[in-house]
Amino acid sequence: MGGTAIVILLALILAALVVLIVVLLRRRAGAPGPAVAPPPPRDPFAAEDQPGGDPRALKAGDMVEYLGTRYFVRGSLRLREGGFTWSEHLLDADTVEGTKVWVSVEEDPDLEVVFWTEYDIGDLNPSAKTLLVDGVEYRRDEHGTADYTSEGTTGVGVQGRVEYVDYEGPRGRYLSFEQYGGGQWEAGLGERVPTGALTIYPGS
Repeated sequence: MGGTAIVILLALILAALVVLIVVLLRRRAGAPGPAVAPPPPRDPFAAEDQPGGDPRALKAGDMVEYLGTRYFVRGSLRLREGGFTWSEHLLDADTVEGTKVWVSVEEDPDLEVVFWTEYDIGDLNPSAKTLLVDGVEYRRDEHGTADYTSEGTTGVGVQGRVEYVDYEGPRGRYLSFEQYGGGQWEAGLGERVPTGALTIYPGS
């Protein structure tokens, strides 16, 4: 075989190899890749998704804004009943005759934030199945006893037990009774806080 024929043969072999490589690369580019695992489930109430901050992180020394008014968090109560926990935060508010206001935060199972205002218990009886307050009917919902620890200024001891009776009314309204350490019953009226309506300014 002459030298010219060998060169032509080698050129043909090289061209065939180039074509084969191109075809293989195109097939690989068009082939489906390995299955991508779906993202892990995430908390729908994650702190970064809470407009105005995460109310579950609220603590004494923070400041909150609700309906255009800012309140300083004077103290916080952390309550536990069995495996269920929730918190209540006493706010420093300029109210008539020193009426207390506070915010409660719980997950049961959804996150629920309620703004509370102290109410004169008068002749209200927390053992009644239904109670009528300011023209609104409330039905007895829960009754129990919880252990608590106190942070900051709350008006109760550093730790102890509290008995509570909760009533539920229409359109996100609540009535609650609490009795700390076997003392006098205290009452409060609550309204559910819409998502994003409460803004939190963390303390230093």
